[in-house]
Amino acid sequence: MIRLVVGLGNPGKEYERTRHNAGFWLVERFASAKGAAFRKDGKFKALVARLGPEASSEGGAWLLLPQTFMNLSGQPVQMLAGFFRIKPDEILVVHDELDFPPGVAKLKQGGGIAGHNGLKDISQRLATHEYWRLRLGVGKPPPGREGADYVLERPPAGEKSAIDAAIDKAIALLPQMIAGDMQGAMNKLHTEDKPPPPPKKEPEKKEAPVREPPKPEPEKKAEPAKKGLLGGLFGKK
Repeated sequence: MIRLVVGLGNPGKEYERTRHNAGFWLVERFASAKGAAFRKDGKFKALVARLGPEASSEGGAWLLLPQTFMNLSGQPVQMLAGFFRIKPDEILVVHDELDFPPGVAKLKQGGGIAGHNGLKDISQRLATHEYWRLRLGVGKPPPGREGADYVLERPPAGEKSAIDAAIDKAIALLPQMIAGDMQGAMNKLHTEDKPPPPPKKEPEKKEAPVREPPKPEPEKKAEPAKKGLLGGLFGKK
């Protein structure tokens, strides 16, 4: 069972639409869908919301958006998890992932952090990598670009649309994750939606070729009656 869902990002208007805030996007939208309101909690240095039985049939869970900037994301996670005695395997961290293209979302527990500073700080403060991670693909930077600069840029419209679609798919499965069915959620999340097969084309019916009507034959002029021998001799009367 998941008791704490953490969205990673940077606070402030200048960062809210950047790739690095994909974790914020998902958790904010999930809270809105469940009717859970965030409040600023100075003790935990974060925006905190409670997803309780009145907002969800899956049981209670805390939603956390650290306000310490990405590099210090572990502080609020450590403090809230310690205060409520939440174990690492009861924590789900939602974050941007350079290794996946926009439109891909994957779930896993533990593993490497691939240079993600938010994950690095969380792992150091929890003294383990064994928390759950929901990874939202934002794509790799183009050649010659630093990842640190790339994630602090806004994705173009096409990429943002693909990221939003992945977020929608993940949000639909988040209650299943909170309830503890991680394998079931993983199976659905990692299954690519295949487009429906194109409808079978009926064989074209060959219509009889339309022929032009035959041209009428020109009328033959009646030949003048030949005068009989007697008429030619005596003429008209």
